[in-house]
Amino acid sequence: MQRVSKASVTVEGELISSIGHGLLILLGIEDTDTKEDIDWLTNKILNLRIFNDENEVMNRSVVDVEGNIIVVSQFTLHAQTKKGNRPSYIKAAKPDIAIPMYEDFVQVLEKKLGKKVGTGVFGADMKVELLNDGPVTITMDTKNKE
Repeated sequence: MQRVSKASVTVEGELISSIGHGLLILLGIEDTDTKEDIDWLTNKILNLRIFNDENEVMNRSVVDVEGNIIVVSQFTLHAQTKKGNRPSYIKAAKPDIAIPMYEDFVQVLEKKLGKKVGTGVFGADMKVELLNDGPVTITMDTKNKE
């Protein structure tokens, strides 16, 4: 997830989603991910204090600053590069599992955020543009909830 000043997703020259201040979430889904993982991750994302307060201290959440969110499915987050020079994506969920999980994630996030969340197009060749604010980039793994 990246804190952004702006972000957008374009597919085949068509603007699909665009936001100003908020979060761009790159979401990788594994076969073993569950509804509990979605609940944990959406709560963590919405409450993580990574936006500046009036003293320029990261002390506010995306909810506090009334930021927007775009979620882009990205199976390449699960790349395994230990062997050889061609990444393996064996841990990434297949579309029959990943698409419903991605859609559920977006739906839960919208419900908890109280407004529409931008998306990409699952499986499409997307052009994602962003202006990283900070830069602030946070990696979270539901298999390692530290």
